[in-house]
Amino acid sequence: MTNITIFGAGNIGSAVAGIAAKAGANVQVIDRNPDKAAAAAEGVAGAKFGEAITGDIVVLALPFPAYDEVLAEYAPQFAGKTIVDVANPIDFTTFDLALPEGAKSAAEWLAGKLPQSKVVKGFNTTFAATLATGVNDGAPTVVQLAADDEDAKKSVAAFIEAAGLKTVDAGPLKRAQYLEGYGALQIILGVTEQTPWTGGFKVVK
Repeated sequence: MTNITIFGAGNIGSAVAGIAAKAGANVQVIDRNPDKAAAAAEGVAGAKFGEAITGDIVVLALPFPAYDEVLAEYAPQFAGKTIVDVANPIDFTTFDLALPEGAKSAAEWLAGKLPQSKVVKGFNTTFAATLATGVNDGAPTVVQLAADDEDAKKSVAAFIEAAGLKTVDAGPLKRAQYLEGYGALQIILGVTEQTPWTGGFKVVK
């Protein structure tokens, strides 16, 4: 059975926790509020930030600015794990991508910080509502994935598809640059009320 740890019990974290639980995984949700973590989805185990991780797959369902603190606390535990980066690093005053100087994407920056981990970009091009329901405009929600490690990418795709959603392979981790631009555009259209938060872009296969 797959063991999955999710950081964050917000809308995205709760939706991914529900997907993982539906897929039959053992799911740990870590949040500063352990009660909120435990309530993220049915059947998950809640934990407080600072407690040890139990997952072989770790999903960072957090804003990009929170990554530094997570790495300071957990980087040694992330060694050998598959780390899923969900962030869309946006400056909400300008709606431009906001990355550290020299970084091409949040995922590539994270991979540079975690050389002993396998980083996968995923869940950033879908709104939380379509992840939670598993449906976007009458069809299964499609999660786009990018990673350099094919086995890591397949392991993430496996639990997503086991829950009834679909995935597409966006290629190597450098494609995260495109996915983050895609995710940022979708958020901008949602903020400006040109697309609904219950919908978003749809991948037709």
